Amino acid sequence: MKGYEPRSSSSCAACKFLKRRCIPNCIFAPYFRSDECKKFAKVHKVFGASNVSKILVEVPEEQREDTVNSLAYEAEARLRDPVYGCIGAIALLQRKMVELQHDLAIAKDRLARAAAVAAAATTTSTDNVSLPPLPEFFTCSDFSDNFCHTPSSQSLTRHETVDDFIQIPYIF
Repeated sequence: MKGYEPRSSSSCAACKFLKRRCIPNCIFAPYFRSDECKKFAKVHKVFGASNVSKILVEVPEEQREDTVNSLAYEAEARLRDPVYGCIGAIALLQRKMVELQHDLAIAKDRLARAAAVAAAATTTSTDNVSLPPLPEFFTCSDFSDNFCHTPSSQSLTRHETVDDFIQIPYIF
């Protein structure tokens, strides 16, 4: 119980929200301090006080703080996005990671081709140097979900280039 502070006469956030008297061995008191009413309100709205107390009783005491933090995060995500919850946020981040990996592969290929052209230009040989064809890259436009609305998800063909890096999605 890292964040546990001895209580004076004030009730915990759960007991304040539920408008009941806070008993000395209240299961919510160590995890919902009296100044965290909004945190408990979100958890209560999504999970219900009874279910949260059942979860806390079943979880070992050393894991309860992490459990409450997870419940609070899930409740906040569920209130923000009622359909997908935190799974929507995870899917969005995974989608952006795939896009960034794709953009990185394109940038590395362009850098390698530029280095090859520069190396070919500095050689004194009169032989024609031909570069290998561009490999096909995986594109994100094959997916049909609503998590990606950035222009970088448009597919690039072998002969198109990404001229500016503004198209790389921003992760917040």
